[in-house]
Amino acid sequence: MPAESYDMVVVGGGTVGAFAAATAASEGLDVVIVERKSEEDKGDIACGDAIKGKSTFPDVIDLDYLKEEAFTNQNIRRAIFENPQGDDLEVEFGAPGAVLDRKRYGEIILEEAERVGADIHFETVVQDVVQDDDGFVTGVRAKRNGRVVEYDAEVVIDGAGSLSILQDKTDFTGTRFDTNVSYQQFCSAYREVMEVPDPVDYHDAIVFGPTEELGYVWYFPRSPTEINVGLGFQMNKPPMKLVEDLKRHVAGRPEFEAATVTSKLGAALPTRRPYDSAVANGFIAAGDAAGHVNPTTGGGIPGAAKSAHWAVKRAVKAISEGDVSEANLWEYNRDVMTDFGKRFAAVDLYNIWGGAHDVDELTRVVASVPGQQLADALSSGSSSMSLGLKIETLVKSFGHWGKLYELYKVSKLADEITDVYNAYPSRPGAFESWQASRDDVMDRLYDLSGAEPKY
Repeated sequence: MPAESYDMVVVGGGTVGAFAAATAASEGLDVVIVERKSEEDKGDIACGDAIKGKSTFPDVIDLDYLKEEAFTNQNIRRAIFENPQGDDLEVEFGAPGAVLDRKRYGEIILEEAERVGADIHFETVVQDVVQDDDGFVTGVRAKRNGRVVEYDAEVVIDGAGSLSILQDKTDFTGTRFDTNVSYQQFCSAYREVMEVPDPVDYHDAIVFGPTEELGYVWYFPRSPTEINVGLGFQMNKPPMKLVEDLKRHVAGRPEFEAATVTSKLGAALPTRRPYDSAVANGFIAAGDAAGHVNPTTGGGIPGAAKSAHWAVKRAVKAISEGDVSEANLWEYNRDVMTDFGKRFAAVDLYNIWGGAHDVDELTRVVASVPGQQLADALSSGSSSMSLGLKIETLVKSFGHWGKLYELYKVSKLADEITDVYNAYPSRPGAFESWQASRDDVMDRLYDLSGAEPKY
């Protein structure tokens, strides 16, 4: 049976798949999305649904239509951290965030990708990659409707999510693609969507609380009476009984006494820094498949959309030049690392430091740090405060000065690693030297925190 030929094959029909395919089609490429779900189930993905602040999505689909249809709550103005060791922390947002209906969002972005010219093949399960004698990825092999289908392509975009099968099947020998990936760098999460009889008083907020396993439980209002409730734990910690633990957390909240569950889903997602390199010959990974997720909050929708767009832009240029080698796709890595990649790498330092400490101790320290500075640290990797706030913090944190000083040192290392990522090399030849500079910062973090090396 002859292969189906395209300029580009995108594996996975999530945010990466839709934005990658829409970008490719807009650039005049023949592109197909291969998605394992049925058309009826498209967009049904476990997700917290929250987007903090004004996230900028690539303008390759009708974004007004997307927000109108899928952004059910566009008035998220604050975050609340419920601290069992002290007063709750509340942080006001400079710009409103949103909570969306993830299934409707997924439906719209795929419809839009198809509208601008992409093909979508549902119920198509990728089982292998195809590589030529020189190690270039030239397509994928899948099963659709009980038969094997092969897709030829100049470039394959991996949007297959966490622990992608494509990366298990690809031989990355001779490339710099990041294979330093293990299950301990991921988390397991579970969420339910609940309808409650009365509007919650946090309908304009995203609410978080700690769990015993250094995870967190969340309450994100899609509307005043429809709440996305979930929790997760990092896989380098003792496992949680996710369903039972969520029931226990919800049981202690009166707003859920007469709640009706309308949806249940679980997933794994990265809680690690972005891949050092997410390109190989004829192959690019984006979104969850490349670690493009905030390691502390799990937020990954905007990063997936942006990275998919940048990946295809670089791939279009490479295809037009007849050279889809790792070297000619390399600038995509720099696009990511000097944008959100540096923030996520900095945030990962706080994640590693936190993992080396007891949850009760951490929550007491958190209670002594001004809320906005804490939020800045966990979202951008660094923060600063005025002299007045420093004095206030010293007073509140009496008894925790040692840990607070450690946290201060972590913030300085976060600034350093941001500088390292800003200097990400523009060519593969300088990659090993860059890694050595980054690893020097990591070694000092491990010495400071006593944490086991994560990578």
